[in-house]
Amino acid sequence: MSASLIGQMLSSKSLRVITRGKYRFFGNGAQYPAGHLTSGVRSVTIPSPLSPFSSQRRALSGVSEPPRGLVQEKMTENAAFSQNKVLTIDTMNPNVKKMEYAVRGPIVQRAMQIEKELREGVKKPFTEVIKANIGDAHAMGQQPITFFRQVLALCSYPELLNDNMFPEDAKSRARRILQACGGNSLGAYSASQGIDCVRQDVARYIERRDGGVPCDPDNVYLTTGASNGIVTMLQLLVCGEGASKTGVMISIPQYPLYSAALAELGAVQVNYYLNEDKCWSMDLSELERSLAEARKHCNPKALCVINPGNPTGQVQSRQCIEDVIRFAAKEHLFLMADEVYQDNVYAEGCQFHSFKKVLFELGPQYSNTVELASFHSTSKCYMGECGFRGGYMEVINMDPEVKAQLTKLVSIRLCAPVPGQALMDLVVNSPQPGEPSYTTFMKERTATLSLLAEKAKLTEEILNTVPGITCNPVQGAMYSFPNISLPQKAIKEAKALGQVPDMFYCMKMLEETGICLVPGSGFGQKDGTYHFRMTILPPTDKLKILLAKVKEFHLRFTQQYS
Repeated sequence: MSASLIGQMLSSKSLRVITRGKYRFFGNGAQYPAGHLTSGVRSVTIPSPLSPFSSQRRALSGVSEPPRGLVQEKMTENAAFSQNKVLTIDTMNPNVKKMEYAVRGPIVQRAMQIEKELREGVKKPFTEVIKANIGDAHAMGQQPITFFRQVLALCSYPELLNDNMFPEDAKSRARRILQACGGNSLGAYSASQGIDCVRQDVARYIERRDGGVPCDPDNVYLTTGASNGIVTMLQLLVCGEGASKTGVMISIPQYPLYSAALAELGAVQVNYYLNEDKCWSMDLSELERSLAEARKHCNPKALCVINPGNPTGQVQSRQCIEDVIRFAAKEHLFLMADEVYQDNVYAEGCQFHSFKKVLFELGPQYSNTVELASFHSTSKCYMGECGFRGGYMEVINMDPEVKAQLTKLVSIRLCAPVPGQALMDLVVNSPQPGEPSYTTFMKERTATLSLLAEKAKLTEEILNTVPGITCNPVQGAMYSFPNISLPQKAIKEAKALGQVPDMFYCMKMLEETGICLVPGSGFGQKDGTYHFRMTILPPTDKLKILLAKVKEFHLRFTQQYS
């Protein structure tokens, strides 16, 4: 970068665009959270008089050397127009600026740039980027369930109902769904709460899953994936200012949807730590500590639990769930149960227990009083249909007046995607014994879940052979979250660059190996510990290559910084 350009940056208002607040902007248009700088690339360090952190060293870093005029042109463009804009970085919603989502954060942005560079012929020490950062099953090679795609094809193009290549049970499902749609078309809006017959099927599915515990279809809301339902419930819960502001208890490590949504809503994030030494289990004494601390400065109203866990891969025991329900009842907390990985249970001795089932088995003292919202999705388990954005939530013991407000809130958004609703129906109303598609369906479902179980075990075993890496059993879900021991020299260098140490580690791994992981800091972790999240979804051969590269990199990294 030329001295004249640095001078212009120091003297012009364009610096405000590049270094202000929590983000740095680069000539290629990518934005990175401050402190998360790319390692192993050209950088120029300058102080920023406009930054609240002006006493710290600030680095402008290009992920690859751009054309000389590109950064200057971008800055000049931003500077020239920012003063005349109604919406600027200063006038925009401050809560949005607080939001972070590590799963698609700076590491992933850099990975996408590297892919582009590889396509353009830039030489790297690797030939492809392996994205192990996200639970996108089909993108990783998992095959869709035949029956689901057949019915969706029939619903999307009803003329196929006249084709003999489709089995009769697929056709009957498609006809039933289409008859429930406006104009017999998947392209019509549905009722805001969701297609009635789909909600009925969801209710019957929940009853079967929970051993006969009743489910009222009127308590079921079809959602745009589970995420939409979770954010909707948080919108209902959050209110107040100062010491009365709503606090929401979330596990650490957590799925960043929760922290991002709470930041957007202006709520107080109340952290409780999972016990890594006990396979990421929930600890009642830690819940009590967290709640007591929070009540000093906010009004905690809700407790969120992810089971099976993301990013930690644990499956909570029935006793743990009982303890959590009793705790919520005693402390008058609204329970939110994120159960999107309920079919992803692999470890021997582990079993999924729904919060609703356990709640009702504890008796009327709890089942008549504890407020619960539980969530499921088409995106995970054996389905992996992330792009259809299908999901549901069930609410229990909700105040009728609040429920009316919930229905109003979802009606403002019109409805969840109707193809996603149709897919959700197929998940909860899958082929039954005696139907033409049953054998193929069960074969595909079983094969998918068995392969995931094998890869979960493989990941744990290989990572635990690496000195300095410790991985708990991957009991469920789709991720490992190993603890990594980093040399003090590496930690010191990372901090000198303004980076979180495990971000520094993961960015170096990406640059040297092409492997894209998410640093543990993006999910939260105890101070002084470092982790990364890695999905178990890649095909077995590619997963083995990935794990071998991780092992090789970690050994090299440790030696380099010893």
